[in-house]
Amino acid sequence: MPLKAKLPNIIVCAVFLLLLPLCVLAQGVGEVMRIKTVVIDPGHGGKDPGAISRNGKYYEKNITLSVALKLGNMIKSAYPGIKVIYTRSTDKYVELSQRAAIANRNRADLFISIHVNSAKATQARGTETFVMGAHKSDDNFEVCKTENSVIVIEDDYQTKYEGFNPNSPESYIIFSLLQNVHQEQSIRYAAQVQEQFAKGPITVNRGVKQGGLLVLWKTTMPAVLTEIGFISNPKDCAVLITKNGQEQFARKLFNAFKAYKGSVESASSVLDKSIAQQPQEQLPSRQKPQQEPKPQVQPESKFEPQPEKQAQKSLPDNFYAVQILSVGKKLEKGAYDLRGRDDAQHMKVGNLYKYYVGRYKTRKEAVEQMWILRKTFPGAFVIHIRDNKIVQ
Repeated sequence: MPLKAKLPNIIVCAVFLLLLPLCVLAQGVGEVMRIKTVVIDPGHGGKDPGAISRNGKYYEKNITLSVALKLGNMIKSAYPGIKVIYTRSTDKYVELSQRAAIANRNRADLFISIHVNSAKATQARGTETFVMGAHKSDDNFEVCKTENSVIVIEDDYQTKYEGFNPNSPESYIIFSLLQNVHQEQSIRYAAQVQEQFAKGPITVNRGVKQGGLLVLWKTTMPAVLTEIGFISNPKDCAVLITKNGQEQFARKLFNAFKAYKGSVESASSVLDKSIAQQPQEQLPSRQKPQQEPKPQVQPESKFEPQPEKQAQKSLPDNFYAVQILSVGKKLEKGAYDLRGRDDAQHMKVGNLYKYYVGRYKTRKEAVEQMWILRKTFPGAFVIHIRDNKIVQ
């Protein structure tokens, strides 16, 4: 059945996916999240060279494999208990659908797909990281078309990908409904990746983006596709083709993984403890605010009890907050992305502006507010700020 004919069913599935995190949360009480398996996906391979340098000497497939193997070795060395799986460890061709299947079959906790960008305009350069979602610009659409176009060399690809046409805007409109249920965690890791990349070796930061990428479509865990530079740009290419440059990119991806691992595991542990410590008779009162419809965003003063304002004065340099956005430019007051949260403050970290709300004495208080804020900002998460810096 063509993808277009499946639109009603897809919409039902999309609604289900929006509700699924609540079910996962309910099942997860009492179990602290631990990252046990990581799947690393070196883009392209074998008969699919990927992007090619302008002089024809260097292939994307070789660069991504080198970075992937180095990253995997770093993770295994630092965390012997974590299982690292590659979708390919040699120069062989693996279909896009099989890459996701490998991750799902091994019940991975994180999927990292590594790619190299290319453009007709040689001045285009920098790094960017994608999560599954609706592309919001022509540039994002072009990247998605490029990465998805490889399916045409697969046998019976129209049946395998349910009528998806990598060159059809209509396919992407329908496809955009199928956002990964783990989008929040995906964005969190993607933000860590871009924060690390902004430190070099290629410092041009193109940010965290959303796109309809087939390799991320059917993954059942947090998943990102990162573009580590433009092989079509002379400056980027000069870094990408060197062993040192590849080592640096692997190191930055590892640093991002380390930060991501620490944040999700500590947040899971704190949330588990905060729920476990609540007497059973108090649980309905905690759930009540989440059940009441809030058609309009409320000011921060209505989210927080009055004593919290006094706590803000006593904790100016060491507090917890809820991060709601991470963007590549400073937003004007009243910007649409802030959804009416004019009380949001920002902090510049590398080339990213991180917007947060609230000041809380304990992580537990911040977690409670985080669940309320997620009605408006699904990717909101808790951060710890000390001396005007985010503590990893």
